[in-house]
Amino acid sequence: MQPIIELKNIDFNYQPEDASPALKDVSFSIQQGEWIAIIGHNGSGKSTLAKTINGLLLPASGTIAVGGKELNETNVWDIRKMVGMVFQNPDNQFVGSTVEDDVAFGLENQGIPREEMLVRVKDALEKVRMASFATREPARLSGGQKQRVAIAGVVALRPDIIILDEATSMLDPEGRDEVIATIKKIKEESNLTVISITHDIDEAANANRILVMKQGKLVSEGTPEKIFSAGTELIQMGLDLPFPEKLKIALKQRGVDVPNEYLTEERMVDWLWTSVLNK
Repeated sequence: MQPIIELKNIDFNYQPEDASPALKDVSFSIQQGEWIAIIGHNGSGKSTLAKTINGLLLPASGTIAVGGKELNETNVWDIRKMVGMVFQNPDNQFVGSTVEDDVAFGLENQGIPREEMLVRVKDALEKVRMASFATREPARLSGGQKQRVAIAGVVALRPDIIILDEATSMLDPEGRDEVIATIKKIKEESNLTVISITHDIDEAANANRILVMKQGKLVSEGTPEKIFSAGTELIQMGLDLPFPEKLKIALKQRGVDVPNEYLTEERMVDWLWTSVLNK
């Protein structure tokens, strides 16, 4: 099956004379319907990588193909229609005086007929559970609600791929859970490809596959189970660990024999109950 995204040997410099490129020889592919999380410390190149995928930045060398089309200056606008981006601060994305106006903005720019636009706006707001807020002012919404409206604006454009560029980093835990649940629901309904650029390990745990960036290079990739099982190696790279992995390390330091494999919170509770608390 042809990947929906394929990067081959991507290099990128913000300045030609930079001694340390922002991206160095990065190659990977993504299949349609995958959820990919890209993690790494600040300055690792993960956000730069996201911006090359939809043509906001053009690489110095290497090739990027989206939907089977090799990205270039001629087709960059066609590629961008396939890739929607949700950024860190939803306030920076709002342009409409009401929620429904804001969701309609991108559709107007694409020249979508009014009758179809009304249907898409209603459908997108229902998907993110914000239909009852259609006539509200965006400024009066909570952080999680604002981000869901930003997602609706992208969903209304019906892209094949959604990139979340630190989209939950400014939210409280409740708002973060709202946004992740919304993305999960839309992904399942529409077979969307999701790329999550994140510091939030719990968000990354939702992915099918995790890519780890360090100093502009792709240094590791695999399932959440594989990546999180690296334990202290991730901490040494300046990354966090999911709570179950932190708990395993703490228990091991106290002489408890813990499983080697990665445990979700649910599996950790089951293991604690059957193997530790019932002894």
